[in-house]
Amino acid sequence: MPLEHVALVSTALFLASALYATVGHGGASAYLAILALTGEINSSARPTVLAMNVVVASIAAFHFTRVGAFSPRLFLPLATTSVPLAYLGGRLSPSESLFRDALGVALVVAALRSFMDSTTDEGELEVPSVPLLATAGGCLGFASGLVGVGGGIFLSPLLLLRRWADARSVSGVAAVFIVVNSLAGLAGALQSGGKLHAALPLWLASVVIGGWLGAAHGSRHLDRRGLRQVLSVVLVMAAAKMFLT
Repeated sequence: MPLEHVALVSTALFLASALYATVGHGGASAYLAILALTGEINSSARPTVLAMNVVVASIAAFHFTRVGAFSPRLFLPLATTSVPLAYLGGRLSPSESLFRDALGVALVVAALRSFMDSTTDEGELEVPSVPLLATAGGCLGFASGLVGVGGGIFLSPLLLLRRWADARSVSGVAAVFIVVNSLAGLAGALQSGGKLHAALPLWLASVVIGGWLGAAHGSRHLDRRGLRQVLSVVLVMAAAKMFLT
């Protein structure tokens, strides 16, 4: 692989991981887009992206949970159903074009809502029931497994728009949610014969640095409005990936 190509991919992965980790995300949708644009999409892409997603989301989870931005009450019902269904979604291979387009539209709407809501007060938070959280977790887990991401791009706007958590807690819950779902997806991919890309160690170094810087900044220095605005950018990027894949 030419040195210039390696430097280009590594730089793009660094920037993507820094941006996504700012709001507690792992960056899988951006990594997939980068590998596609640079000609690195092959049988190793999915497990490789999930491996980077696990690492960056773990870093984000560390930073956000250490500042108290995590809610076990929200996370546990979500994760209980999302993990097995993420594994199931990852094992299926249906025609995804219409599904991806629908998700892309939903992400654009969520991005617009998130950006507009960043200029207003969040209002009083609601307390969702355990069955409702479990149902939502199962649906999000299946969708994330089918598309090949950790699920944070679906979970974050849901939690914010339903007012189930404040912006900082959303980032913490999303980070841990992404870790467990990405691990389930990675296990499924490797069990199905998937291989990791030879350049993964170098790419991991890039996303570790970017993820650490982004998560450290987002967890400590961005307020509610800033987190929502960065999330809007992330959602638009994820939507573009859905439409263009």
